[in-house]
Amino acid sequence: MIFLKTEDEIELMRAANLLVAATLAEIARVIRPGVTTKELDRLAEDFIRGHGAVPTFKGFPNPYGWPFPASICTSVNDEVVHGIPNDRPLQDGDVVSVDCGAQLAGYNGDSCYTFCVGNVSEEVRLLLRTTKEALYKGIDAVVAGRRIGDIGYAVQRHCESKGYGVVKEFVGHGIGKEMHEDPQVPNYGKRGEGPMIKNGLCIAIEPMITLGSPQIGMMPDKWTVKTMDGKCAAHFEHTVAVHQGKVDILSSFEEIEEIEGKLY
Repeated sequence: MIFLKTEDEIELMRAANLLVAATLAEIARVIRPGVTTKELDRLAEDFIRGHGAVPTFKGFPNPYGWPFPASICTSVNDEVVHGIPNDRPLQDGDVVSVDCGAQLAGYNGDSCYTFCVGNVSEEVRLLLRTTKEALYKGIDAVVAGRRIGDIGYAVQRHCESKGYGVVKEFVGHGIGKEMHEDPQVPNYGKRGEGPMIKNGLCIAIEPMITLGSPQIGMMPDKWTVKTMDGKCAAHFEHTVAVHQGKVDILSSFEEIEEIEGKLY
């Protein structure tokens, strides 16, 4: 069932998403070669709890019933999603997607940004640039009266036209009082298909794009998902709402991009 949100609920969700954005900006300030993803996780959890919210990822169960052990997902290089923070120092040239969720006043925020660590190859920067562009092309397709398939079509067309792989096993989702709600929001699809986009719809759009093949595999920890060919992946995510017929981005990359500069 799709739960459409009121204007008041959308503002509560905006507050949660802006807290997630601020958390990712805190990570942008410290991420560099030598820092561990476990250090980033501690920073994120302290920041979220320090602002009166709860990190929604921590303890969230996977289909196997295994609770996620951290407050953020940190997926490095060929890890696509759900990477578990660890004690391995990040290396110059790595990329790491940091997926973050927080619940504030009963409503959820969810966003992801892929960071460059030190000097990243131009080939990988182009992957990141294309994935971020695809996110905004998907967002542009969010118009009342259109369909969810229009979003996936926009993402898929942009990325595949440039030779990248689109991961199909993991998708975006509705969001509100629960972190994952209906509808599913795939990064592929056909125009004019799927549930209708209506005022009050709140969804997380999150392209997961690969440098090579889109084939993926699950690691023994039953959380971390990697590319089968070992090539890099990128992941960007915004939470958006539809009101007055138009899309409103509730999360933000603005502070991150001010800190990082225009890397891609």
